[in-house]
Amino acid sequence: MTLRASAAAAVLAAASAALLALAPQAAAAPVPQPQAATAETRAEAGRAAAAPESLATVSRFFAREGKVSLEAAQPRIAGEAVPVHYLSPDFVAGRAGAPVARLEFLASEAVSSDGRRAALWTARTEAGWQVVNIATGDDEFRYARLGAEKLPGGTVFREPQIDAWYVAEAGRVLPLDEDAVRAVGAGGTSLGAYRARVTKAYGDKLPGSAYAKGGVAGGFAEASAESSAPVAGVVGGAAALAALGAVAVRRRRFPAA
Repeated sequence: MTLRASAAAAVLAAASAALLALAPQAAAAPVPQPQAATAETRAEAGRAAAAPESLATVSRFFAREGKVSLEAAQPRIAGEAVPVHYLSPDFVAGRAGAPVARLEFLASEAVSSDGRRAALWTARTEAGWQVVNIATGDDEFRYARLGAEKLPGGTVFREPQIDAWYVAEAGRVLPLDEDAVRAVGAGGTSLGAYRARVTKAYGDKLPGSAYAKGGVAGGFAEASAESSAPVAGVVGGAAALAALGAVAVRRRRFPAA
């Protein structure tokens, strides 16, 4: 599912400004994210998402197209924060022992009074856990559930360059959406075969490469002619959003019903 920019640039700018107000450290160096989502980090991320200032920003996000008023949005946080992993550049580079994916941020699901849903991306910053991005839809939560059904105990992760979602466990990589099926087939592939594919696709675009030095967001940027703010790829993730001083408000072509 291809990512889309928000409909109105003015609304995007306002939402970005509001989110940056939540993350005053945006111009500072990125803060490393935890290697794993513990009960403590989940709780901290959940508290950040449910903070009054976060919910006020989410109300503006839901009200941006006029489908619900700012006062009537009344968003609530549903369920616990879930970890969101992206394809790891160390895995692409073939580093010994590198896991296929690394934790980029945690996502909390916000639900508007009219039933629309959004994901609040929370990351650890110099000021603690904060919301760094808002995304429409429920991909993060839906694929977490689907991955747990397909491979219990597996790692659900996203390959952001093609917006594909997978689950990996015990040397297998299984697709969770159509983009992933196109990449590895309906039956999935071995971890070794998947590494060979991503190394071929992205091995010359890692940090430090000529491609990356050309200014393409570390070599893994997701580009969109409509976007007014960069959406970080696998190299930067949520931390890169803060480092770049930009917040990407994204919409999906097929929002959840």
